[in-house]
Amino acid sequence: MEQRTLQVDLAERSYPIHIGPGLLKEVPDFLQAAGVERSRKLFVLTDENVAPLYLDTVCSTLAAAGYPVASCVVEAGEQAKRLAVYEQVMTAAIEAGLDRKSLLLALGGGVIGDLGGFVAATYMRGIAFVQVPTTLLAHDSSVGGKVAINHPLGKNLIGAFHQPLAVIYDTDTLHSLPKREVSAGFAEVIKHGLISDENFVTWLENHVDRLKALDSLFISEAIERGCAVKARVVAQDETEQGLRAILNLGHTFGHAFEALLDYAKLNHGEAISIGMGLAAELAERMELAPNGTARRIKTLLQSFDLPVSWPGSLSPRDVLDVMRRDKKSVAGKLVLVLPRAIGRVEIVKNIEESLVLQVMQDAREEQTT
Repeated sequence: MEQRTLQVDLAERSYPIHIGPGLLKEVPDFLQAAGVERSRKLFVLTDENVAPLYLDTVCSTLAAAGYPVASCVVEAGEQAKRLAVYEQVMTAAIEAGLDRKSLLLALGGGVIGDLGGFVAATYMRGIAFVQVPTTLLAHDSSVGGKVAINHPLGKNLIGAFHQPLAVIYDTDTLHSLPKREVSAGFAEVIKHGLISDENFVTWLENHVDRLKALDSLFISEAIERGCAVKARVVAQDETEQGLRAILNLGHTFGHAFEALLDYAKLNHGEAISIGMGLAAELAERMELAPNGTARRIKTLLQSFDLPVSWPGSLSPRDVLDVMRRDKKSVAGKLVLVLPRAIGRVEIVKNIEESLVLQVMQDAREEQTT
């Protein structure tokens, strides 16, 4: 199948996104095309789940092309985005002798991309890195240069903007994912349609079975269309001064769920799925979105085996407390991304907390009835 390539346009920081099957074996070619000389030491960061599947392939391919390569394997899951693991990776990088010309490859899902990107952003005040995503969810996080680790009081509160040199997306890696992880990835795919492309949403609705089966043609198109939405937004607002916040549809709710559940019971896609449903319910309650918007969104999410009901026994008031610490909040006031219609969202400020609380309480009661 033909490789797809699109560009994130950021002047001198512009970079390509390569999408297609079998691309892990072409990583050296992409690096050389990006101007990475063979004398530069490479550092591959991955986790315990991905390492047995792809680390040897990537490292041996790079070594065969003449690159000096070191690697580091960390624990899998959101817990890897802790300060302790960040220190572990920094230590490994120092011991491997990385210098300012070295390059980090983040081989894995969104957690590895976030952690690896933050390591690259801060090692010797910044080295180059390449995103090599291996999950569907990471089609979102690998693009745009937002890199971060978590704090016990909130998700992604310690971070930076650090654009990759390239994104290399081998779609063959998606076939090794558990079904739950595939479903989680579709939450971000759906999100991209909901914020700016109703035709994409309709296309997703019409091709659920092909997409869930990871049909190469359809999944590559979904990733390309999702990445294109993100690339357009990032090109207009790289450091989230305004427009880029629309990419956080469902995330203020979702990040609060993740933090309160210790990043364990819900994965990121599941939390965002529930959050998008709540955002749509809130938008209807505020008469921003027409009736039926939330129902259509939830139906689409459920068709990809994503949850839309209130998560467990969480207290809506506890969720609201965490939402106030969200990075988009201003002077403690909630700022939420809400749908105006399918394919159109708005950043809404000064939302009445009592209304947000009521929507959450209604969702929790609905779950228990």
